[in-house]
Amino acid sequence: MRTPAEVVTAFIAEWQNPNPDPARLASYFTEDAVYHNIPAAPVAGPQAIAAVFQGFLAQVRPAGWEIIRQVADGNLVMNERIDRFAVGERIVELPVAGSFEVRGDRIRAWRDYFDMNTWLKALAGS
Repeated sequence: MRTPAEVVTAFIAEWQNPNPDPARLASYFTEDAVYHNIPAAPVAGPQAIAAVFQGFLAQVRPAGWEIIRQVADGNLVMNERIDRFAVGERIVELPVAGSFEVRGDRIRAWRDYFDMNTWLKALAGS
């Protein structure tokens, strides 16, 4: 069995693919999982999480996520990242702090903390 840090690292690695499969991404989550981008409403369950991923990936393409630092304590994994996305021909960067709760070899909860204004300005090209 993988450690919680290995589970999260493998999940983040899936986002290195410019066209990740939302169902494959959602397969990393437990049946009772919650995904919460803190500026937005949380969603629960792998099917709802896959639907959020699908909607998001219809607008942007991943362009490399960089883990700056990652720490684990028991089943809790936290990381500081730079998430990069292609929007048309532009690459936008979003500084993110992520918190993951892992049960077994799957993610039970994922919360990402970021500044929505930074994201919206990046999308607008400002």
